[in-house]
Amino acid sequence: MALTGVLRPGHTQIRVLDLEASVDFYTNTVGLVETGRDKAGRVYLKAWDERDHHSIILRRAERPGTDFYGLKVLDKRTLDKLESDLRAYGVATERWGAGELLETGERVRFEAPTGHLFELYAEKTEVGDGLGYVNPDILIEDRKGISPIRLDHWQIHGGDLDGSRNLFVDVLGFTLTERILAEDGKTDMAVWLTCSNKAHDIAFVRDERNDTSHHAAFLIETWEKLLYAADLLAKRRVTIDIGPLRHGITRGTTIYFFDPSGNRLETFCGGYSFYPDMKPYTWTWDQIGSAIFYHTRELNERFLTVVT
Repeated sequence: MALTGVLRPGHTQIRVLDLEASVDFYTNTVGLVETGRDKAGRVYLKAWDERDHHSIILRRAERPGTDFYGLKVLDKRTLDKLESDLRAYGVATERWGAGELLETGERVRFEAPTGHLFELYAEKTEVGDGLGYVNPDILIEDRKGISPIRLDHWQIHGGDLDGSRNLFVDVLGFTLTERILAEDGKTDMAVWLTCSNKAHDIAFVRDERNDTSHHAAFLIETWEKLLYAADLLAKRRVTIDIGPLRHGITRGTTIYFFDPSGNRLETFCGGYSFYPDMKPYTWTWDQIGSAIFYHTRELNERFLTVVT
């Protein structure tokens, strides 16, 4: 599958209450690598298999949550075209200059109908994965914590799900892979969208609370490593929301847990491959438990209500 527009989730800025405690958690428990700090006091981190400078930005704030969501596009020409397409669709955009984020080029920022701030960018300094590009090794020794491969996807909540879904499909080139229908059998209560051949790169959930985040997800390699993550989180007394278990949607395996500020994170493994000629899966309201948590077939209250 040729990726010619939006390539992947590239970065996200997370608000934390205690910056140094959060840096310790994200480096030693999650297992990310710190790559820099800027004059504003923000801390930049990456997962071990990511080649760009950062995917996570931590900012100290008075309340937890997510400031914005960055999507990497193929090149500068694509960035310019997508900005033009957004404006033609009626979406206001704003250019942010290169260097406002460390090692990052120009960004085009816009607000989705659900109230979330997104930005598109084409350039970020490549720092590599530590394996080299000629006759590379396959193993990085002494990885810390859970040590995920990459930032994988987001689940975010807001009122105008239809508007955000249509914007991402009609303008940004995403494809619908799965949906949950409301009790009326017609209304989308949640949608899973991909810009690649992953089962999803982003999920929107209909919720009266605009501009809220349910979780950011990190990909890990195997079910065994997911179980190790569960053991490590339990040993370090990290608050686990639920897991390890399997989703019906995407078929991925999962653990949900909280950082010290109350931001929910996910370790995610597996999921099917999706191609543009495939029809999306539809889940009916009476099977929502199986859709989200296939093994238990029920949702806990915290999973339904807690967002930041």
